[in-house]
Amino acid sequence: MRWVASVAGVGYLRPAPGTWGSLAALPLGYFIHQLGGFGLLLAAAVLVFGLGWWATKKVTQGDDHDPSWVVIDEVVGQWIALFPVSYGAGMMGVEIWRLWPGWIAGFVLFRLFDIWKPLLVGWADRRGDALGVMLDDVIAGIFAAAVAIVLAGLAHGVLM
Repeated sequence: MRWVASVAGVGYLRPAPGTWGSLAALPLGYFIHQLGGFGLLLAAAVLVFGLGWWATKKVTQGDDHDPSWVVIDEVVGQWIALFPVSYGAGMMGVEIWRLWPGWIAGFVLFRLFDIWKPLLVGWADRRGDALGVMLDDVIAGIFAAAVAIVLAGLAHGVLM
């Protein structure tokens, strides 16, 4: 369970294990997209959410409801932040690496929302249970994806 919750030990890297977890999600997300596009990335996020919820519930049965070494939630949230990039690459028929500004925006925005914990992100974090551990990153990923879509629209002149 610790192996799953820590994403094969990535959560034990210091400093900033959450950032390391988010960084680990990037090549994994790229590989998954290359194998099956947006649909497979979406399915993987759903599957890893369930697996992460289960593993987090098992490893947090003591006092600490959200140990810093649990980073499986960052992987799911980061993948959600990259959904617009994966979907856009598939829709436009381009290699996903060509949308590198979206990768950077998704990473930075996800980390910002995950650390800042505004609105619903903070609400989920305050739940104090394994579902809250997973949900705060899911919501941070949704916020990051939404802002990335707006930024892409501005950059491409669609929203001007």
